[in-house]
Amino acid sequence: MELIVRGRNLEITNQIENYARKRIARLERFLHTISQAELELAQENTRSRGQRQIAQLTLRMTPGILLRAEERHADLLAAIDLVVDKMERRIERFKGRREGRARFEALEMAPSEEASEMEGRIVKIKRFAVTAMTPEEAIEQMELLGHDFFIFYNPETASINLVYRRQDGNYGLIQPELA
Repeated sequence: MELIVRGRNLEITNQIENYARKRIARLERFLHTISQAELELAQENTRSRGQRQIAQLTLRMTPGILLRAEERHADLLAAIDLVVDKMERRIERFKGRREGRARFEALEMAPSEEASEMEGRIVKIKRFAVTAMTPEEAIEQMELLGHDFFIFYNPETASINLVYRRQDGNYGLIQPELA
């Protein structure tokens, strides 16, 4: 597993990097298909001192699957501990869903109540016309609607894109690519 540690608004010392490597290396015991782990450590000036240190961990796995977790704390090392613990829970949930799906397919019978409780299901399908616009126009439309995300056709990339509001108040843009 390749590990990348980056800092935003703070310097990553050898002590911090070694601590992060030691903690994140444990995750390989839970899931062997991790090809890359990316840890972004940041410091933000917020009103709450307990929320200033941010640790965001992204795991990339072989068939193109991503798992991401983020935690905030007053102490950077504590934020790393919290994000690794959160990722362990996400991995367990991911493995449980994957194993549950495999068991369900192996049964080859009508779904039981137990299987339907285990898996989420699609309860609503919504169709709408996708309008051509720039990402900035899409953000404006998203804000006008009061949503946290907005899907649109981006003529610059000739593809369907998605803008979303991030927890830090900024925006993200997702540009899908065929694998």
